[in-house]
Amino acid sequence: MSTHAVRHLRKSDPRFGEWIDRIGALSLPTPPAREPYVALLEAIAHQQLAGAAARAIWGRVVALFEDGVPCSKSLAAMTEMQLRSAGLSRSKALAMKDICVRFNAGQIPTAALIAQMSDADIYEQLLEARGVGVWTVDMLMLFTLCRPDVMPVTDYGVRKGFQVLYRKRTMPTPKQLLKLSEKWRPHRSIAALYLWRIAETARKPRKKKSLSK
Repeated sequence: MSTHAVRHLRKSDPRFGEWIDRIGALSLPTPPAREPYVALLEAIAHQQLAGAAARAIWGRVVALFEDGVPCSKSLAAMTEMQLRSAGLSRSKALAMKDICVRFNAGQIPTAALIAQMSDADIYEQLLEARGVGVWTVDMLMLFTLCRPDVMPVTDYGVRKGFQVLYRKRTMPTPKQLLKLSEKWRPHRSIAALYLWRIAETARKPRKKKSLSK
């Protein structure tokens, strides 16, 4: 699948060619064995935070549970202050509680059920939860469900990667990126992985060549 996706990106957009040669072949991760609500909780912890800070807070949330896995019933019963002790903001603490309440009530699908749902139905159902926006569902679709055609158009890194790829002065708006990414269908998830890597690579300073004496 990943080889076919990479070939498609090369053919549909030659600009990807040099970056694919530079970065190498990318593929979607192996789906982790966890319930979707846990992925949503982790995405909530990462919202609007840098990677290291988000990972630290999520680690403290997980540490609230003996087995290291957030129990939906236990978390729903926690007080706001218990959750905020892990470093969560009030809005994130309330969002996590709402997600667990909804999962316990059957309003957020289990792993078995969500595997049978269409992308559109997943977005429609999950966006009803407090604090869950399109980006949050995008992360679930990409890294937990590993759906092949997801383009997180609101993500800063993806937009930055597109700017570097096309050598633009400014980043595309989400609406522009949605339109411009049409040619990458049905492998926009792999395209997103490349855009993230392109953005990361572009930020790294190039090593200066040493002058020979």
